[in-house]
Amino acid sequence: MAEDGDRDGQWHAAPLDPRTGPRITVRDPADALRAAPAGTRWVWPSTAAVYPGLLAAGARVERCHDIEAAELLLLGHEGRFGEPRSAAAAWARLTNAPVPPDPPQRAAERGAQDSLFDPRPAPLPLDALLAVHADQARRIDATAHPDRMRLLIAAESAAFLVAAEMNRAGLPWRADVHRALLTELLGERYAGGGEPRRLAELADRVSAAFGRRVRPDLPADVIKAFAEAGIKLKSTRRWAIQELDHPAVEPLIEYKKLYRIYTAHGWSWLADWVHDGRFRPEFIPGGTLTGRWVTNGGGALQIPKVIRRAVVADPGWRLVVADADQMEPRVLAAISRDPAFMEVAGRPEDLYTAVSRHGFSGDRDKAKLAVLGAVYGQTSGDGLKNLAALRRRFPRAVAYVDDAARAGEEGRLVRTWLGRTCPPPAGSGSADKDPDAGEAGIPQDREDGWTPGYASTNTRARGRFTRNFVVQGSAADWTLLLLAALRQATAPMRAELVFFQHDEVIVHCPAEEAEAVAEAIRAAAERAGRIAFGDSPVRFPFTTAVVQCYADAK
Repeated sequence: MAEDGDRDGQWHAAPLDPRTGPRITVRDPADALRAAPAGTRWVWPSTAAVYPGLLAAGARVERCHDIEAAELLLLGHEGRFGEPRSAAAAWARLTNAPVPPDPPQRAAERGAQDSLFDPRPAPLPLDALLAVHADQARRIDATAHPDRMRLLIAAESAAFLVAAEMNRAGLPWRADVHRALLTELLGERYAGGGEPRRLAELADRVSAAFGRRVRPDLPADVIKAFAEAGIKLKSTRRWAIQELDHPAVEPLIEYKKLYRIYTAHGWSWLADWVHDGRFRPEFIPGGTLTGRWVTNGGGALQIPKVIRRAVVADPGWRLVVADADQMEPRVLAAISRDPAFMEVAGRPEDLYTAVSRHGFSGDRDKAKLAVLGAVYGQTSGDGLKNLAALRRRFPRAVAYVDDAARAGEEGRLVRTWLGRTCPPPAGSGSADKDPDAGEAGIPQDREDGWTPGYASTNTRARGRFTRNFVVQGSAADWTLLLLAALRQATAPMRAELVFFQHDEVIVHCPAEEAEAVAEAIRAAAERAGRIAFGDSPVRFPFTTAVVQCYADAK
């Protein structure tokens, strides 16, 4: 069924095949869902714009096709990065009309549960939406692997359903525990504002060590103070100062650790982001180039372990916390189809230990460095020797990432196993330089919105990125299938998905459902691997813990 929005105060829906039923016009969109057969796959412009309202009305959707998510993936596959992805833009391209720009991403409204974009664009007429969907179906058929692209779009669409449900559920958060924790770590707050007692004491110790007033929260001030003491620094990061022989080092490191908690998860953060016992950071699927999720504010993907003590299940409920074990190397085994590497990744033991028996004399650390070096391009010094040993034992796996790196260096489009595409290099497409790029121009996953693109004039740097992209991106695609399968398995339960980051998922459930949820996660991982990669011996195990408090999971 296709559905458009409330252009005239009503909702309009129609079956994709007009022979199967009549069109529906309703005032309440939840009525359209109730009128459709069970298992209906809904086609709509944007899940982020439509689904939160349905959830608020008590309606839940089993399946959908998100036009906006599909358009972004198809534009990428066609090498048209940066073009507007909205349903209205897709319709304009289809009819040779002026293409409207996508609205800018709004800042997260702290404590709100609104849609991704504000204001929302005017909805398309139903016939236009049907035409856009039909055009997308034709473009999917024109891709190199249509079945994989259909699977990717279905998985990405399901991810937006999961994200909306997670945003509504929220992560259980005990504000009283958090406040007590802040007082324990940072000391009491002084009247009138300013840093809490513990930070003020550490700042005084840093100043005393230098013999003058120094602001430890200002890197330039700290670097200047060390220079006056005869120590030249370019950075005040921990690795740059921890070996220095100076009395300011110890209080400075402690100050920086606590200051990070104070600014990122202190009292102001608690007041802004935790309401009614829940933290709702607004999860956004596909927020990075590789398909990893981000959050639109709140720093949900970087919760320090000490702060996790405030993440506590409701009375009578538990948190089922599951971490995928060595996910990216296992994905490399599956996508490279290297027989020896797949066999190793299918054993019921630690992957790096298994690899260490093949060319590394049982040295797990060397085996791990070799595997990660192959994925991330760390191929100099000892890394080069380790990689040579890995190449001898697993030639197809290493060749797979080598080929991806070469394609990136040559400016070609590089895709994940299911078809997510890496943007072209600078000068060959519409991608912009990523302002959050790390060393060597490799973009870092962001917490605060969409990564705008990737471009680098350094061909070797681009090769390093595309080497990793095919693995990390394929792993991200696999997790979408995992989430979709887990969502389906837990639908009959009271359990609710409340958190997801990269390779970790948290389900909040009644205590009596915890065992069934843990089994559902295991089964979902197996199903996702089978759907994504076909018949393969590769296993995707999870380390699962059933806990009352998130901090107890690790």
